[in-house]
Amino acid sequence: MTAQAEVRHLSDVAARHVLAKHGTDTGRRTGWLMISTILIEAWDLYAISFLLLFVKEDLHPSASMLGLASAAVQLGALIGAVCGGWFADRFGRRKVFITTMVLFVILALAQGFANSMWELVIIRFLLGLPLGSDISTGYTYIMETMPKGKREVMGNRWQGMFGLGEIAAIAVITAMYLGGMDHSLLWRVGLALGAVPALVLLIGRLDVPDTALWLIQRGKFKQAKTVAKKMFDDDLPMLPDEDFAMERPRTRDFLAGIRRDPVRRRASIFAWISNAMQGAEFAAFAFYLPVILVLTGVSGIGATNFITGAIYVLATVSGFVAPAVTPKLGHRGIARWGFGMSFVSLLLAALFLHLDWKVLVPFAAAGLMWGHYWAASNGMTIASMVAPSRYKATASGFGYVFVKLAAFVTIFLFPVLFENLGVPLATVIVSVLSLTGYLAATYVLPEVYGYVEQEDEDAGGKDAGKDAGNEGGAAGGGSGGASGGAKSLAEEGS
Repeated sequence: MTAQAEVRHLSDVAARHVLAKHGTDTGRRTGWLMISTILIEAWDLYAISFLLLFVKEDLHPSASMLGLASAAVQLGALIGAVCGGWFADRFGRRKVFITTMVLFVILALAQGFANSMWELVIIRFLLGLPLGSDISTGYTYIMETMPKGKREVMGNRWQGMFGLGEIAAIAVITAMYLGGMDHSLLWRVGLALGAVPALVLLIGRLDVPDTALWLIQRGKFKQAKTVAKKMFDDDLPMLPDEDFAMERPRTRDFLAGIRRDPVRRRASIFAWISNAMQGAEFAAFAFYLPVILVLTGVSGIGATNFITGAIYVLATVSGFVAPAVTPKLGHRGIARWGFGMSFVSLLLAALFLHLDWKVLVPFAAAGLMWGHYWAASNGMTIASMVAPSRYKATASGFGYVFVKLAAFVTIFLFPVLFENLGVPLATVIVSVLSLTGYLAATYVLPEVYGYVEQEDEDAGGKDAGKDAGNEGGAAGGGSGGASGGAKSLAEEGS
């Protein structure tokens, strides 16, 4: 065995060791800091859906231009997810998340000073770059600093955090509206306020180091030992007390590493499908819900804010219930229940709108959001969890691309769709997305709760597949319940 091969072998052994370790309070704190990024995205994404009426009143855009202003951040996040994940794998997690938070603070504030629709579109596109980058890096931190069982529960909390951000946006914007703030100032302040939570998170993350796993894979063994001791109370005795220069992994091998193992491949394909379907279903009906309620005469602006606020309080509860029951239902169960509820609720919403049963539309919307928050909870978790550690940030970013591409296309096109086809028929079309997610969870996704991926490039695929298959195989053939192996891992993780 050559010296380089021996160092790589030691690195792989240490990586497997870290992935199977229990965490410490430091690791849990890091996980919460990273999942809190979703609050920022939720504010920016949902605040503008409440502010579109005021933007339209002030800048007089066309319908397509209004859709572009809403969707531009999604396109930027798509690019940011890919580039940010690649940068994080190549240059380190810490450098990327510090840079992205600084950029987000600056660009969020800049939105409030836009003088035209094109300026707003460009700023929101640029804002999406750090937003997408930080999501991919944040999920990588969660998967690399927390123990099995707990890391996926934390990852599945992203919809709960999203709901908290939405509720905050609704509450603040409603308070400004009821307080009589000038409408041309209201939308500027509403968008610029996204810089506040970003600044708080930036300050909270300043002392977070690179992950032990990334340092191990780069041969930075001395620093890896220090970080592992802090995160896992383990100083990695199998590693030497000196650093080694190691060959960088080739990014083009990322998809090959996923394709080699059947469990990893099927889980990744499901994650990509799930991310696209949930991103599109939300970006259509749910994103435009305030506009739909007003334009269809269900409620006025003030009442709409209270109705949607109540719906998102319920959705936030759903977002925290999903990770809590993940150990019991498994990833397949969460996805099937979530997409199934979304599908039925969208069909009911279309029926109520068609029959002009306006009083029932908010109830259908509430059912949609409960289901959506379950369906959307684990796509990013699975994409990040099953990926080879050498490419984990790249895999997180790649998975997030499907969310943002679907959201960009849908946010941009849905106003045109319901303007030409009517809201009921457009809603029926959106329901097909939820049905697709349900079918993917049923026929594509193997149960991967408690999955621990193996790092060895030659044997890793077999070992990883065996590990996940043994722990979750029973659930793979069921209708949603996790296997006994998954349950034992949940007990071990807790």
